[in-house]
Amino acid sequence: MSAQNNRAAWFQGGDAECDVKPGARQRAFRLVLLGPPGVGKGTQAELLCHSLGTCHLSTGDVFRAASCQHEPSPALKSALDAMKRGELVSDGLVVTMVEERSGCLACCGGFLLDGFPRTVAQAEALDELLQGQGVALDGVLSYDLPLAEIVDRLSGRRTCSKCKAVYHVTARPPHKEGICDLCGNALIQREDDRPEAIRVRMQAYEESTRPLADYYARTDRLLSVPAEGSPEAILERSLRELQEQSVKARH
Repeated sequence: MSAQNNRAAWFQGGDAECDVKPGARQRAFRLVLLGPPGVGKGTQAELLCHSLGTCHLSTGDVFRAASCQHEPSPALKSALDAMKRGELVSDGLVVTMVEERSGCLACCGGFLLDGFPRTVAQAEALDELLQGQGVALDGVLSYDLPLAEIVDRLSGRRTCSKCKAVYHVTARPPHKEGICDLCGNALIQREDDRPEAIRVRMQAYEESTRPLADYYARTDRLLSVPAEGSPEAILERSLRELQEQSVKARH
């Protein structure tokens, strides 16, 4: 089901409507996804949406789709202007942007929130928004992977210098070494995919995310999922964590 949902309300906000219809499943899951670059969070979001029938609500997607809007909301426009200046988008702007789409939080399809919340202040605001919609989070899936494996995954990534297609030297190599299969241009290693840059990024992620993880752990909503192994194995662990969380919630 999720592959067919157009997520118009999430992308556009305001009075836009999605094509989500009530399904035959027993419940709608409402989840937050956490995890540093390199753990395969995007792949898990896709697999979870397919398994649970939920919508993938990514704040990054909203920013990318905003370029197609003729009149973005004042909050979204201010957020985009801040990003163009290389500044961080304030908690207040991000919360307002999500609030403009708060109907998505109570949607019968459920959701996987990706990219929000990023701070404790945003998490507290999300709890208030959910309470106002009469719903609550089922869990916060936090994907964990040892730093050495994250470095290996990201440092092996190669990106086409022209079409930006992404490869990996071992997991997804091109047919011809160093050459893009799609357009024939050279593959490069991005500066932020070099091992020393990855370690700096991981330290910054840990420092910024630890308070958020602690916030959810205090309310017994944090579900830690080891991100080793195949995507299917990680998905199985995620679903098992959600099932155990559902059993605990009923008792």
